[in-house]
Amino acid sequence: MFTIAVISNATAVPNEATIIQQLFAEGLEVFHLRKPEADEQTMRQLIEAIPAVYHDRIAMHGFYHLMEEYNIHRWHFREEHRQSTTKEELVKLKDKGYTLSTSVHELPTLQRLTSLFSYAFFSPVFDSISKHQYKGIAGDDFYLKAEQKPVPVLALGGVEANNIHSLVTMNFDGAALLGAIWQEPEMAVENFKLCKHNVHTY
Repeated sequence: MFTIAVISNATAVPNEATIIQQLFAEGLEVFHLRKPEADEQTMRQLIEAIPAVYHDRIAMHGFYHLMEEYNIHRWHFREEHRQSTTKEELVKLKDKGYTLSTSVHELPTLQRLTSLFSYAFFSPVFDSISKHQYKGIAGDDFYLKAEQKPVPVLALGGVEANNIHSLVTMNFDGAALLGAIWQEPEMAVENFKLCKHNVHTY
């Protein structure tokens, strides 16, 4: 099963909560809430604007102390956060019922990941849409071998409707959309549906 996740825009977007709700209604499985410069009040307002029925599909990239209050159980580790967290701490979070994910940028690091994580983002796969200095690592012959994936791997970076199908032949388990959704917020839902269609008809 090919999973498509969406990562929030780093800064506020007009009608953001409405768009997120529409994405969930279209079958979005997991939404990664990443606002590195937001304050707690901004985060609370956004979470509260999303119907509680969808909160179990939200993954937090910070403000972890809000998770219990809003019944959120998906905990994402940035690379530096993961490196400073012990295996014992990860086990405790798993035992409390959290789904853990993380971000990885190099294949050797990916291969060393503990299976305590449910999945990992690997980036940048293609040239980034939102960060032009990030060049993708996936050439035409890129293939992710089974032994390189201790956990399911979602491709991040430059993924859009025109190239998402190629991730299937590269042996990725899914994709994370960012620029493809938020570059044109008014087209976010249509672009999400197109990505889903292009994967499932490939």
